[in-house]
Amino acid sequence: MTRILRLAAAQMGPNQRADAREAILARMIALLEDAAARGARLVVFPELAFTTFFPRWLLEGAELDAYYEEAMPNPRVQPLFDRARALGVGFYVGYAERTPEGQRFNSAITTAPDGTILAKYRKVHLPGSVEPRAGDRFQQLEKRYFEYGDLGFPAFRGAAEWGAPVMGMLVCNDRRWPEAWRVYALQGVELMVMGYNSAAYDPNGGSTENEEIRSFHSTLAAQSNAYMNATWAVSVAKAGNEDGSGLIGGSVIVDPNGVIVAQARTLGDEVLVADIDLDLCRQGKEKMFNFAAHRRPEHYRRIVEQVGAEPP
Repeated sequence: MTRILRLAAAQMGPNQRADAREAILARMIALLEDAAARGARLVVFPELAFTTFFPRWLLEGAELDAYYEEAMPNPRVQPLFDRARALGVGFYVGYAERTPEGQRFNSAITTAPDGTILAKYRKVHLPGSVEPRAGDRFQQLEKRYFEYGDLGFPAFRGAAEWGAPVMGMLVCNDRRWPEAWRVYALQGVELMVMGYNSAAYDPNGGSTENEEIRSFHSTLAAQSNAYMNATWAVSVAKAGNEDGSGLIGGSVIVDPNGVIVAQARTLGDEVLVADIDLDLCRQGKEKMFNFAAHRRPEHYRRIVEQVGAEPP
């Protein structure tokens, strides 16, 4: 018997710095309702979905604190949870987390259709810098505002009504790192969900990357890693001109062969829906990427023992 799940990628257009939280939530709920009306039972939102991408500015004090969620859910986001539960739809969403101990993470959760939080993930591969770059209009200060994720890459079971897929979560830059995908694949992952806010220019101040190449790399990361780990992948953008800073779109749903089955066409709010057959993962997992038969971890020690490149 096949295990087919109808899911949706809920790409978001820009969240401006001046946008009220209520306005952003209203857009997210509209996307959720659109997806549910088209039969989706799981909706994937972007990274930092409730706010603008605030690490592009040097911020302090109360202005910075306002971007973090101290609990999930909380009164500021509860309407999204309430509507999802009423519709019987689960979701993935990224947000800025501040723990009771004062730690700060770039996090994501996945909820079941009944509103239960199935799992939490904290971004591991933080780009950017701690200190701002002199003279640059926009910064990439994730290393200043977030700690490195401390939960690792724990796979989890999705809801029974989804076919109980083995799931994994990533956030933005994590999708470019094959080590993260492989750790999930070694737990049998069948569905990877992730959101991103990726600049349409080189966010580290260079001039060698433009929107076209960065969009290509975003799609390439989803396709190649889905294929090499025999998993479905849903990669969802917050896109468009956000306070004068461009974000790429290109949200995609990719099958376990690396084939795109749905892709966003705009830089605004847009819902992609696809029926995914989880059993399609078996082809790769039982043949080309049958890890038990073919992996040779005795030769992979550099991957975990070494950080920077060391030429021979």
